[in-house]
Amino acid sequence: MKRPHYIALGMVVLFALILLNLSDQTTARLKLAIGGLFLPLFGLATTTHEAADRAGDAITPRSELLKQNEALRRENEQLRFDASQAEEAERQNARLRKLLERKEKTRRKLKLASVVLRDPANWWRTVQIDLGSRDGMTNDLPVLSGDFLVGRIASVSIDRSQVVLLGDPNCKVAATVRNEANDVGVLGIGGPFDGSLVELNYLSKTANLKPGQTVVTSGLGEVFPPGIPVGQIVDWRQVEYGLYTQARVKLGANLSGLQEVWVLMP
Repeated sequence: MKRPHYIALGMVVLFALILLNLSDQTTARLKLAIGGLFLPLFGLATTTHEAADRAGDAITPRSELLKQNEALRRENEQLRFDASQAEEAERQNARLRKLLERKEKTRRKLKLASVVLRDPANWWRTVQIDLGSRDGMTNDLPVLSGDFLVGRIASVSIDRSQVVLLGDPNCKVAATVRNEANDVGVLGIGGPFDGSLVELNYLSKTANLKPGQTVVTSGLGEVFPPGIPVGQIVDWRQVEYGLYTQARVKLGANLSGLQEVWVLMP
């Protein structure tokens, strides 16, 4: 053995002899001091082991994560659908409240009906409503949307009725322009591209027309009572070599967006 080894061995033997000859109290203190030196290392090992256990518990298989993600996606879609349905119900309730408030303000006898079908061939000219003969419907009853005329009932079954709308050749209406002369004409067909415009024919060649003048039913013909608003004058021209004036009327009701209508009862 080399000399350093002898020195180290001697120091170890000397240290052992010293420990053996120490009193019990001194030995206990020495053990406590040495244990205090290694305690942080033991604590670190324990913490590391616990952290590894927790990490192992937190790891979730990928298949389970995919299932949870799909479940959350479906739940999110359902919540969005429920929210949109609630918004639509709120809009419908608000619309119906306005309709009922308008009915309370008018003296006319009205029945509320829902539009359930449109004519697929020419859908802005006829619609079907969910009232029929058992609800008191008969032919030629006027139909309104809000304050404005939209047409008349053309045929009736037990639980449904067909409404022919303004602008259809089968829905001619005697109308008056609210001006100084109260010019009278007949509402005819609508334009081929814009269903909100209809012709007002047979006005006097000297009719005093201006854009924005109100057009209402005249009461002639005994189908539509007088004074129901129809729309407003847009423009006009002389026709039939100047024998009479033809005007275009912008309807007050949106015929392409009808959802509920009022039927004017006799």
